[in-house]
Amino acid sequence: MQQGSIQHQPGSAGGHDGGNRGPPPAIMRTFIQRDFSEGTAVKFQEKLPEELNGKIPVEMFTRIMKGVNDIFADAERLGARTYCEGCLGCLTAYIIFLCLESNYDKCLKRLHTYLETVNNGTLHPMGLHMVNPMERGLRVIEVQIYR
Repeated sequence: MQQGSIQHQPGSAGGHDGGNRGPPPAIMRTFIQRDFSEGTAVKFQEKLPEELNGKIPVEMFTRIMKGVNDIFADAERLGARTYCEGCLGCLTAYIIFLCLESNYDKCLKRLHTYLETVNNGTLHPMGLHMVNPMERGLRVIEVQIYR
C-alpha cells in the first residue's frame, strides 16, 4: 500500500448486539510506511500522512515517530552486550533466552509501553490510535482515525 492510503472498514466484524445499540462507527485507517533511505534497519517515515492533516500537529506527530524510531535504533544497535548475547545463545543452543531477556525483547516491551502512553495520553483524545508495528510484521504503522 502507498503511504497515507486509507481503507474504510466498519468498526467490528459482524455479530449481533441484540439491537440495543446502533452500528459501530466507521474507522478510517492510514499507514505509515517503512523508511529504507538509510538501509534495511527498522525505521518509519516521520512525514505526516495527508489523512492526518488537521487532526494532529505536525511537530507532535514527528516527535512521536522519532520516539518510535529511536526505540528501534536502540534495539538494533550493536555493542558488546549484543555480541555476548549472541555468543551465549550459540553456546547454550539458545536455551539461555528462557532465563535471559534479550536487548531486542526489552526494546519491544519499551515500544509497547511507549505506544500505550502516547495513545492514552495524546492520540485517543484526538480520535486517533496508533497500532504497534509488531502487529503488522514491522511493515507499516497503522493509524486508526475514529472521528
